[in-house]
Amino acid sequence: MSNTVAFLGLGVMGFPMAGHLAKAGHQVRVYNRTAEKAKAWCKTYTGTDFPTPKAAAEGAQTIFLCVGNDDDVREVLVSAHGAIAGAADGAIIVDHTTTSATVAREMAEQANLSGLGFIDAPVSGGQAGAENGALTVMAGGDESDFENVSPLIDCYARSVRLMGPVGSGQLTKMVNQICIAGVVQGLAEGIQFAEKAGIDPRAVIDVISKGAAQSWQMENRFETMIDRKFDFGFAVDWMRKDLGICLEEARNNGAQLPVTSLVDQFYADVQALGGNRWDTSSLIKRLDR
Repeated sequence: MSNTVAFLGLGVMGFPMAGHLAKAGHQVRVYNRTAEKAKAWCKTYTGTDFPTPKAAAEGAQTIFLCVGNDDDVREVLVSAHGAIAGAADGAIIVDHTTTSATVAREMAEQANLSGLGFIDAPVSGGQAGAENGALTVMAGGDESDFENVSPLIDCYARSVRLMGPVGSGQLTKMVNQICIAGVVQGLAEGIQFAEKAGIDPRAVIDVISKGAAQSWQMENRFETMIDRKFDFGFAVDWMRKDLGICLEEARNNGAQLPVTSLVDQFYADVQALGGNRWDTSSLIKRLDR
């Protein structure tokens, strides 16, 4: 069935995600803060661009967003020109932004006051996952709202799961980022150790990737880490934003994150090297100093 949906935020993730919805036959209404990006999307896919989130949300049964941070979510949803002001009663908001669990609950409350549903649904899989329709989506919210929107999310996801009430998706994404941080640092150290020891790091990875050391990061990033190429992927600035959310939540719930805290500071070192937009695998670069 064709649905009328809005998609707010057409960055490296949102652009292809909205595209998958259009290719599936849904009527897509798009908004992007930089209007030229929305017009470019409409030249690539079938849909209509609008000047404000409010205008894009009008008439949409489901309102998706994928923006930068907590403040961006508030701006897109609850400002005077935000989507909630334009949404029809009964519409469901699906927020794919990685945010704090606090802002997810705050936005859910605002949505509910206006007769709207709200699902926090951060994603994992990066730009390639978005382009290939193979994202992993971890969701929080009401079960009936989730059942209504999950067929739409399936357009760009290979896995989607409801983790609990609103905020649970964001908490699950925090676990995801905590685990990735330690794995990337370990991989960086392992590759540099092999280089210093005088053994071929590619041969080393070929062997150990068949055993217990195997990981997504190893399979997808070892070549570019060895070549010191980082001009792609998930930016260090974004990772530091995400790890900051993790560390703040840990301060609130009492979790101990010593490795995450350390790796966060290592990413600060990468930023100091000018690597703000480098892929997160650039942790190895700081070891070359």
